[in-house]
Amino acid sequence: MNLASIRIITTEVRPLVEFYEAVTGGQFTFYTEDFAELSTASGTLAIGSTRTLELFGGQAVAAAASNQSVIIEFYVDDVDERYQLLSDRSYSGIVQAPTTMPWGNRSLLFRDPDGNLVNFFTPVSDAARKRFGKEV
Repeated sequence: MNLASIRIITTEVRPLVEFYEAVTGGQFTFYTEDFAELSTASGTLAIGSTRTLELFGGQAVAAAASNQSVIIEFYVDDVDERYQLLSDRSYSGIVQAPTTMPWGNRSLLFRDPDGNLVNFFTPVSDAARKRFGKEV
């Protein structure tokens, strides 16, 4: 089994897509006005409108902008550089500036426009780089 994607349900697809395109530098593909995907080498971030919930059993299945337990994580080459880009844009959603975690990743934690937590991280310890297949 492989994790294929994470899907965010939102009331405003385009603004959320534009945010993720700006912070990741990636390009989403729109399949309908209610559904878009950003494909990466290791998985896909999908963004779907609340209207798509009707296909899964109705509006009670999920609630937009209500995540309190999931962090969407992106492996980036230089987390400090990403932090500087967000700072240059005067982005106000920063939760934690780049910090080196005990498990060896340098992490930047912030919120997207719907309040979802996003972590950009770069492995910095030898053990962390090894876990991600980088030379030590």
